[in-house]
Amino acid sequence: MSATKQPDHSSFEDALTRLEAIVDSMEQGQVPLAELLTRYEEGTKLLKVCEARLKDAELKIDQLKKVRDTAALEPFAPERAGS
Repeated sequence: MSATKQPDHSSFEDALTRLEAIVDSMEQGQVPLAELLTRYEEGTKLLKVCEARLKDAELKIDQLKKVRDTAALEPFAPERAGS
């Protein structure tokens, strides 16, 4: 178990994989109560990491959309139309 692992520096994929493993082990019902509480705490931290990574990605996408939407588009003016 990686209770000493710093999940704040995990990638989204790493945090999600660990979170899924924790949920699977908890669903099996064979985890002692003390360990269950430790896993629940770690899972809560990992969930926050996943939410933060998704929020960051959403903000970056919004910024990229704004840049794209504010790009100056020049009207089409065929230069060869009168030639």
